[in-house]
Amino acid sequence: MTFDRDRERRNDEVYAEHKAALARGEKRVLRRTNTGELHSYPGDEIGFSPGRGQAQVRSWWGMGIVSAFLGLMFVGSMVLFLASFRQGTSPEWGALFAIGLGGFGAWFTFGLARDEYRAKKLRKERNAPEPGAGHVNQ
Repeated sequence: MTFDRDRERRNDEVYAEHKAALARGEKRVLRRTNTGELHSYPGDEIGFSPGRGQAQVRSWWGMGIVSAFLGLMFVGSMVLFLASFRQGTSPEWGALFAIGLGGFGAWFTFGLARDEYRAKKLRKERNAPEPGAGHVNQ
């Protein structure tokens, strides 16, 4: 990798602007973009992909698929649990774990997908670059 004096100058400018915005009390996140340059994102533009828990799924629709799968797990476990009452046998108590896991997981991943969808829409409206993976040491 070669040293790019212009890129480093732009990164220094972005870093200085980022620190000034934080001093003003703004909620900002400093990340590298897909091209490797620094960008200071407002909190509403960041979504989940660049580092909130290091999600392996990087798009809102991918997280939507995960949410749908967990929702199906919730519904299937609920059917299994309620079917045991209908048959007159003892309840399938093990299904309660899958009901809780599927319900919470579907709710949580749906929230992540919604946040990423909104953030992507805002980045497109504001012509902000797509964030890259990982954190920037400040």
